[in-house]
Amino acid sequence: MLDYDAQDATALAALVERGEVSAGELLDIALERVQALNGEINAVVMLAEEVARRKIAEGLPEGPLRGVPFLLKDLGAEAVDYPCNNGSRLFAGTRYGQDSAIYARLAAMGLVVFGRTTAPEGGIGPATEAAVYGGPTRNPWDLSRTPGGSSGGAGAAVAAGIVPAAHGSDGGGSVRIPASNCGLFGLKATRARLPDGPYVGEGWAGMAIDGFLTRSVRDSAVLLDGTHGADLGAPYRAPPLRGTFRAAIEQAPGPLRIALCDTTFTGAPVHPECRRAVLDAAALLEEMGHHVVPARPVAADTAGMMRAWTDIVACGAALSVRKAVAARGRPLAEGEVEGVTRGAIAHAAQVTGDRYLECVNIVHAYGRSMEAFMLDHDILLSPTMAEPPAPIGRFGHGTEDYVGYRTGPEGVFAYSPFTAAFNASGQPAATVPLHWTEAGLPVGVHLAARFGEDERLMSLCAELERARPWFGRRPPLMRPVEAGS
Repeated sequence: MLDYDAQDATALAALVERGEVSAGELLDIALERVQALNGEINAVVMLAEEVARRKIAEGLPEGPLRGVPFLLKDLGAEAVDYPCNNGSRLFAGTRYGQDSAIYARLAAMGLVVFGRTTAPEGGIGPATEAAVYGGPTRNPWDLSRTPGGSSGGAGAAVAAGIVPAAHGSDGGGSVRIPASNCGLFGLKATRARLPDGPYVGEGWAGMAIDGFLTRSVRDSAVLLDGTHGADLGAPYRAPPLRGTFRAAIEQAPGPLRIALCDTTFTGAPVHPECRRAVLDAAALLEEMGHHVVPARPVAADTAGMMRAWTDIVACGAALSVRKAVAARGRPLAEGEVEGVTRGAIAHAAQVTGDRYLECVNIVHAYGRSMEAFMLDHDILLSPTMAEPPAPIGRFGHGTEDYVGYRTGPEGVFAYSPFTAAFNASGQPAATVPLHWTEAGLPVGVHLAARFGEDERLMSLCAELERARPWFGRRPPLMRPVEAGS
């Protein structure tokens, strides 16, 4: 009998290759998990079992993850065979005329895509409670808490053991927030490391990028090796890798200079559990031979960057809604988009062309300041979040106060003050699951590296995984389902 939970995606692919289990049997397990768990967590939508079985029958590509069940986020990753809601009633059931580059590369790896995972409308929240799904997505570690957003469904599905890895995307922390909340590994690669086309030239002025949520660092390395690189006509290219992500995780990074920040980047305190997590990680890194010193990027205008980020994202939300309404030829109906989106549209109407360009320049200036800070440090270590996973409802989309929702004292940036910094700077950043509260809630630790130094960052994350393994930790929600049961 196969112990599905004991294997990461890479190990499952090896079992398929050796003939010890079939792609169809793995798909059966994943679908049984959906049936058993999705009613409680509401993470998997747009099921496409028939498509998945057809692709298995036709013969999967001989890729490194051949036969492994996989889920796409219900936002982006456009694919002909997989309609998408984009987290919104306005976009429900959207179909695409061609595959995106990121999906085509995932398919070439031999993955068996059988559905999508929930996301907040337009991807603009740190919780996943979109009305189009009929209720909130819940955290498998505590059903009263959010798994995060915007890749919240992906985080919940992986944490619950439905799949060992899932697609996500990250425009302000949308891979790293749910990875932190769900006890998973998540990395945002250097800007332009992964393809955006052909549907998007650059997401949110270059701040958004695809990514993955995984239980093992190895799975993220394999997925990144299979998907990185510019697609046809890409406007930007990341610095070339020296080797592969898989090779990087098998090598020690060597002694690193690590800056420790146990407050926000503006000096505000964080929740005691988040501070405890990062201080414990710092002690572990010192035991591993790294040099850790207290430091924070005081020269970088984080508050100004957050305001610019808010304006840019409002304009992106407004543009997507406006294009959808124009394409169908009738005005927006009441209730088709949620309150925060209506607030974003109203705010975007006040953002002039001059202000938008100023915001892009502010974001770029922030990246220069962060890179200057990193001249004296190889890694910037901080909490991933300022608090443990938030209760369901705290970041619901009912409010139309878009600016307050993001920048208010109890808003998104107070809850998640670290992650968006590296979408703005373009630097690679990752969260590792090294800490759990006494109540059993995961609390991630955040690591960021210089622009283009993805391999060094992955090497360090793998070293931490070896020093303090987390793969065996499981939320209480999980119920084992064996092959053939």
